[in-house]
Amino acid sequence: MSNTNIYTTLETLGITLPPVAVPVAAYVPFVRTGNLVFLSGHIAKKDGKVWVGQLGRDTDTATGQAAARAIAIDLMGTLHAAVGDLNKIKRIVKLMSLVNSAPDFTEQHLVTNGASELLAQVFGDKGAHARSAFGVAQNPMGACVEIDLVVEVEAD
Repeated sequence: MSNTNIYTTLETLGITLPPVAVPVAAYVPFVRTGNLVFLSGHIAKKDGKVWVGQLGRDTDTATGQAAARAIAIDLMGTLHAAVGDLNKIKRIVKLMSLVNSAPDFTEQHLVTNGASELLAQVFGDKGAHARSAFGVAQNPMGACVEIDLVVEVEAD
């Protein structure tokens, strides 16, 4: 899929990229330095509202995966705004996932697959990335998942 137009792939998957969300604190949605773009953490949203929940308490793994997939779509929207053309992506480098978890929940890696699998589906080999998946006591505004991303882009 690496030679396929990314926007054609997104259309085939029925994905429409959202606009960049306005930060609600003292940060910017992305920073580019050289050929790397660092995307700030994006929290899970459903129907335009924070997707609240704690994995292992009131939210199951499948729901967490859906939330992580939704975040990946939001991240791609921000990435499009940062780069102007997703076909300029050379590599998804690193994904970090913070999963709002009950103390005994241990499937953070499976929740995070919701984002990782979509990025691989959209970007092909360029979407294979390093990652970390952490269980945390809480995320901003009670969001069930927060994910940030580091991406390598073509030189200008």
